[in-house]
Amino acid sequence: MLEVREISKAFGGLKAVDRASLDVRQGEIVGLIGPNGAGKTTLFATIAGFHRPDGGSVIFEGKPITGMQPHRLSAAGLVRTFQITQPFAGINVRENIMVGAYLHTADRRAAARQAEAVAAMVGMADQLDRRGSDLTVAGRKRLELARALATGPRLLLLDEVMAGLNPTEIVEIVEVIKAIRSSGVTILLIEHVMQAVTSLAERVYVLNQGRMIAEGSPAAIAENPQVVEAYLGHGAARVLRA
Repeated sequence: MLEVREISKAFGGLKAVDRASLDVRQGEIVGLIGPNGAGKTTLFATIAGFHRPDGGSVIFEGKPITGMQPHRLSAAGLVRTFQITQPFAGINVRENIMVGAYLHTADRRAAARQAEAVAAMVGMADQLDRRGSDLTVAGRKRLELARALATGPRLLLLDEVMAGLNPTEIVEIVEVIKAIRSSGVTILLIEHVMQAVTSLAERVYVLNQGRMIAEGSPAAIAENPQVVEAYLGHGAARVLRA
C-alpha cells in the first residue's frame, strides 16, 4: 500500500532523514520508533506532503505521490495526525470533526452525520456539543483522531497519539486504534509507549539519526543489540519481548 524508498530530507546542514525506506501493507498496523530527534516526524511530514524530500520516492497504492500537496493526499486517502493537537477552540466537537468530513461533501447534514459516526468510533459520542477549548488532553487526542477519520482515509499516519496520556487512557486509545484498523483503515504510527507498540504493531521500524537501523516484529526488534543500545534500553526491550 505504501512504499517509501531512500527518502532524504535536510534542513540547512542538518540531515534529518537519510535514505530511509519502509513499507506498509494493506490492513497492517506498522510502528515507527526511535529516539527523540531521530527524524520520525520529519519522515512522516515528508510522506504526507508537508515537506518536499531532497531525494527518494513515495508510492501510495501503486501511484507516485512524492512531494504531492497534503490536501491532494488527503483526498486520495492518505492522512496524518499531529503530535501537538490544535482543535478549533471556538467551535464544538461535532463542528471540529465536520471540518474533516467536508473534504468529501459540501452537505452540512451529511457532514454532521459523518461526524457523529466518527465520534462514536473514538468514544466522543457524549462530547459532541463540547467546545474544543474545553477538552482534556485525552479528549484532544481523540478529536485529532476523529478529524482525520472524518476524511475517510485508507492509510492513517498517527504521530504519538498517546503522548501525555495516563495508563488508563493509553489502554482506551489502543482499543480505539484496533477498532479503526478493523474498520478497514491501514495504520502507520510513531509511538514511544512500548506497551502500546507491542499491543498494536505487527511490524516495527527503528529510525536513529535519520537512518533506518532495524525492521521486524516487536519481539525481533527487542533482541536487536543495535536497537537496544541506540534507543530501547533493557527495560523497554523486555516490554517488547513480553
